[in-house]
Amino acid sequence: MAPIVDSIEIDRTPEDVFAYLDDLSKHGEWQEQIVSVHLDSEGPTRVGSRATDTRRLPGGTREISYEITEHAAPHTTSFRGINGPVRPRATLTVEPLDGGTRSRLTLNFAIEGKGLGVLLAPLARANARKAIPKSHRRLKEILEGAPS
Repeated sequence: MAPIVDSIEIDRTPEDVFAYLDDLSKHGEWQEQIVSVHLDSEGPTRVGSRATDTRRLPGGTREISYEITEHAAPHTTSFRGINGPVRPRATLTVEPLDGGTRSRLTLNFAIEGKGLGVLLAPLARANARKAIPKSHRRLKEILEGAPS
């Protein structure tokens, strides 16, 4: 399946956008499907950092653990799911706009099914296709200081 690619422009510097994204404990603030976040690694986010999100998904609440596979602040970070039958894999890129006073955030998101997850992957993809733009709009509101 082709990845889901979604971009949004944010009126904040790339450093500000990346710093907020880099705080894995804040992901539940802008992704409404996240019930809770558990940081499995200590210290700043880096390659090898792991976290587990408890998410509301079709069919119930699930724990999804992931690992940071690329980390080049303030421009790129990637992660991959490490448990369950449906595993996300994504890269987030933050590009400077208008001389670095604004940013474009782009998410390249794919889902891989393992075992029976091959049957669930299309449902997970459809759910992600709806949730990602909504999460990006919420992220923009938070970073730009707009009321929700």
